[in-house]
Parts: sequence; structure tokens; C-alpha cells
Amino acid sequence: MPLDTPVWTAVIPLRAGSKGLPGKNVRPLAGRPLYRHAIDQALAAGASRVLITTDLPDVLDAALPPEVVCVQRPSELAGDTVPMAPVLVHALQQAQVQGTVVLLQATSPLRVPADIRAALELFATGAHGLVMSVTEADRGVLKWGRLEGTRFVPLSSPEHCFANRQSLPPVVRPNGAVYVFDAARLMDTGSLAADAVGVVTMPPERSHDIDNLHDFEQAERLLARHALEHP
Repeated sequence: MPLDTPVWTAVIPLRAGSKGLPGKNVRPLAGRPLYRHAIDQALAAGASRVLITTDLPDVLDAALPPEVVCVQRPSELAGDTVPMAPVLVHALQQAQVQGTVVLLQATSPLRVPADIRAALELFATGAHGLVMSVTEADRGVLKWGRLEGTRFVPLSSPEHCFANRQSLPPVVRPNGAVYVFDAARLMDTGSLAADAVGVVTMPPERSHDIDNLHDFEQAERLLARHALEHP
């Protein structure tokens, strides 16, 4: 039996100044603006409230479901070098959010509500300070290292550098689709980092992230294929 998940708030950050694809967050994808996919996924997964932090006038003025609240993001938090944590802290403080929070980035439109619910159920066990979604990655990265002058320092075990790729342990990478954390912990620490991080694994076809026009067009094709396979 799945654990009962607490009441939770979804947060969707939307920034106007995308360099890879200008206007991507409001660009129509499968008949809806990109950001509406994240809203609909949050509500379908059971969010009691959806909080959007944005500097986009089109979003701030949009007609949205009653569960959706928009917080206007100040210009000092809207640059492309601003980390996510202070953006979240500002939004949570402005909206007086408490309890469990799920960060849903609009650029991951292929996640499904079940991915969100799986992360919430794992977080509800209390064993992790953060739960995030991941997908399988090339295990060959275990052979990599960093440089200290002319010295090679392995990223993992030195033995991995000389092992056959097939014998290396599996590797995953964060896919940016789902992050679950406690609002109070984030506001106390100012960081998403946690000592114990739990993961839910998503397949590659749902882990697609949009950064440029090619990514956007590929997401359209994947959504169209999904619609044909699951009418």
C-alpha cells in the first residue's frame, strides 16, 4: 500500500529571458503553452495549490485555475545566473507556503502525474531531506576525472578508470523533472542540498528537457507519439 502523502504545494518557476529558445515557457506545445503542462500535471497529481514565480506578463495576466497563485519575481531574481534556491525562498515566503513542496520545471513536459506521486510517496517515508527524479546515464562517466595541475584525479574509484564499461555499476543523473522538499528546511538552509537524497527513476522518454528549438520540436514529436499510443 502506498503511504498517504501530505497536503503539498507545487512550485513552477518561469523566467522570461531564455537564451536557448526565447519565449519557450509560453510557446504552444501540443495546443497549450509549455507552462500549462506543468500546471495540469501538478493538479492531476493532487496538488492543493500551484505557485508560479515569474516575471512573464503573459503568465501574470493569464486566466488560470483557482488553485494557481502567481508571485511576481523581482528583476534581481530573474537573471540567467541566479540559482534556483533564492528564487524558491522568495516565492515560498511571499505566498507563506509551509510543508511539502514539489518543484516542477516547465521545461520537463513529458513527466506524468505518477512520477510526481512516486516522489511524494518516497519523501513521505521521512528517510530523505530531498527526493528528486533521475534517469539512467552513461556509466562511462565513472572513468572520468578532474585536473589538479597536471595530475588526474578520478571522479570515483580509481579502479573504474581501467574497468570494462560493461562491468561498471549503473549511473543515473538528475533529469530536472521533479524535486520534493520541505519548505521550512529550504528557508532555514537556503539550499536544496541534503545529506540524504532519495531518487525515483524515470525512463529516458519522459526525461526530455527543453533548452532550445530542437528540444522543443523533439518534445512535440514525443507527445504526439504518446497520444497515438494512448488515445
